[in-house]
Amino acid sequence: MNPLYLIVPFAPLVGAILAGFFGKQIGRTGAHTVTIAGVAISLIASIMVFMDVMEGNTFNGTLYEWAAVGTLVFEVGFLIDTLTATMMLVVTSVSLMVHIYTIGYMEEDDGYQRFFSYISLFTFSMLMLVMSNNFLQLFFGWEAVGLVSYLLIGFWYKKQSAIYANLKAFLVNRVGDFGFILGIGLVMAATGSMNYAEVFAQADSLVGQTMPGTDWPLLAVACICLFIGAMGKSAQFPLHVWLPDSMEGPTPISALIHAATMVTAGIFMVSRMSPLFELSNIALNFVLVIGSITALFMGFLGIIQNDIKRVVAYSTLSQLGYMTVALGVSAYPVAIFHLMTHAFFKALLFLGAGSVIIGMHHNQDIRHMGGLWKYMPITWITSLLGSLALIGTPFFSGFYSKDSIIEAVHFSNLPAADFAYFAVVAGVFITAFYSFRMYFLVFHGKERFHDIQHHDDHGDDDHHAHHGPVQPHESRWVVTLPLILLAIPSVIIGYIAVEPMLHGTFFEGVITINPEHGAMAGLSSIFHGAAAMGVHSLQTAPFWLALAGVVAAAVCYLWVPAIPAAFMKALKPVHTLLDNKYYMDKFNEVVFAGGARGLGEALWKFGDRMLIDGLLVNGSAKLVGLISGVVRFAQSGFIYHYAFAMILGVLAMIITFITLK
Repeated sequence: MNPLYLIVPFAPLVGAILAGFFGKQIGRTGAHTVTIAGVAISLIASIMVFMDVMEGNTFNGTLYEWAAVGTLVFEVGFLIDTLTATMMLVVTSVSLMVHIYTIGYMEEDDGYQRFFSYISLFTFSMLMLVMSNNFLQLFFGWEAVGLVSYLLIGFWYKKQSAIYANLKAFLVNRVGDFGFILGIGLVMAATGSMNYAEVFAQADSLVGQTMPGTDWPLLAVACICLFIGAMGKSAQFPLHVWLPDSMEGPTPISALIHAATMVTAGIFMVSRMSPLFELSNIALNFVLVIGSITALFMGFLGIIQNDIKRVVAYSTLSQLGYMTVALGVSAYPVAIFHLMTHAFFKALLFLGAGSVIIGMHHNQDIRHMGGLWKYMPITWITSLLGSLALIGTPFFSGFYSKDSIIEAVHFSNLPAADFAYFAVVAGVFITAFYSFRMYFLVFHGKERFHDIQHHDDHGDDDHHAHHGPVQPHESRWVVTLPLILLAIPSVIIGYIAVEPMLHGTFFEGVITINPEHGAMAGLSSIFHGAAAMGVHSLQTAPFWLALAGVVAAAVCYLWVPAIPAAFMKALKPVHTLLDNKYYMDKFNEVVFAGGARGLGEALWKFGDRMLIDGLLVNGSAKLVGLISGVVRFAQSGFIYHYAFAMILGVLAMIITFITLK
């Protein structure tokens, strides 16, 4: 085994331990030095592993056997192939940028060392997830990233909104994880193994099997249960509700966890499970419908948001929907491709939003910004590049992955493909509109921040204290450098990677696609090179829809600002619906939270107080007391009383026997 495989996950873990347990001893500088060094070492090792894999060297082996129950083995092991190597590069590179950025963003925060420990621990957890070769280790990484996410969302633990947000994230993800562990259990029961290779080798034998006592296809149920886990972790409808609220955590977290890495764990998992999902059209249609709903309807919510981070958060939800749609049409390489491009430009947009928040002295309302391009030139340019990548501008990275998803859906023959195609095409206009609405309101137009007085009570990201009128300023180099470094792949990585990842042999032998699912084959049949794809797109509907979205945003928020107000007045019910997020939170609060509380109260009042305490405990005590009170009269101490009782007993026996005869 290559020792680099161990260095990749464990270097960030060492940094996390040093910053977490010895933070006071090593100080702020020591904390960020050890964690950044750990992630940098991990990135260098990941690059070396990637180059090794590209030469044809892969690995699938056990590191440690934890336990064995009969033929079932619980182990820790690594699977190193092109899919793993790609994820390792994405996780470590984005994580390194976030670590550097954090020096500037959290410089005045009391929890500086703790924060660096958490984000480094998260990097370790995510790497263990993507490098796993078995379901046990996958589940460990799955739960570990969830735990660290909980700690980071509620990082400012004295803030009520942060406490509510991390509890919400925790509970919603437990719902998904319940489905996930059921799926793992079904696969384990059916195959007798938790090792990927052994499970995939038996995949064909699972076709035709049904759930015991039902006619439900076993494979479809197992795949849907696994995907429910992905719905929680990758924030798919209806388990998406936690992600917008998670913006309560510091901005670097939004970039690391909720844009680039953790939320993509579900996409990675389904791609890894492609040999199973390919055998169930029921599961694929389910995935496709859920992804389509998320891609379309979460985009609508981005239009009315005024918090800069929440706009980007709803954009993340929509783009995760696009990735899920790609999974549903069996275009797994396209899903991973979009995961990679999205990681860079979405991390860029989140960190750009954080830079704006710093420059605006922690004001997050885009209605109170405007004209910032003059004050924050680096943030302005990099945010523009990120926005252009997000909307799928030709030759930018997001274009190659988004357009490939749209074309893949077009070639799909699944029943749900028509609805999915409408969703992803309509989503192009919506994405362009809300992205450039934010861009224009923040960086262009009238300067609306001069009259704002800033006090101690700030927005979601408050951990500083400023007074007096806001005077925007460009951020420090530790903030702007990651923006520049993330902007480069946001522009070029799509052009470079589209051909080998989608139309070459990059995922050969790693991802399974059955011949009857022809989306990838159809996609390859119309591909004639990255440059030709960009040129051809100028004649297609997605390009003109994206352009229309940008123009519409400019008209509404730069040239004729009265239009949005008129629309809001005319479409008041629609705005109310969107403002209340389709009443999903209200539904969850009333039905699930309220139902759980009601059930708990009923169990307490009737189950505990009346049944257990009242009937069983107190009732049995009273019954014993009653019986003893009666028996006491018979226990007189006189022999003739006992003799009389014996005679009565004998008579009763004789009468009973005579009667029975």
